[in-house]
Amino acid sequence: MAELRHVVRRIRSKNAGPFWITIDIFCDSTDVLARVTAALPVERVAGHLQLDASHLKRFEIPTLNVLKFSFPRPHPQGSLRDRDMHGAQVALLLELLEV
Repeated sequence: MAELRHVVRRIRSKNAGPFWITIDIFCDSTDVLARVTAALPVERVAGHLQLDASHLKRFEIPTLNVLKFSFPRPHPQGSLRDRDMHGAQVALLLELLEV
């Protein structure tokens, strides 16, 4: 097993509007995508991000070798309690997961 950051090309997170965050996991091949997809079920990612699994949406895009997760922001973008205006720091939380 290896850390996710050493297996994939790139992991990024970003705003998906003011109420959602999306995490994109870019893989170099279909084999890597299959490995990552098998290792990251919704329940595991939700638990790691401390989210209710029913709020986490998963999208597999095999034509681009991409796995995406989207979830509602805990606070609207730019609000007083928002700690990550661009949603860019969430990706760091997945980098050390073993796959």
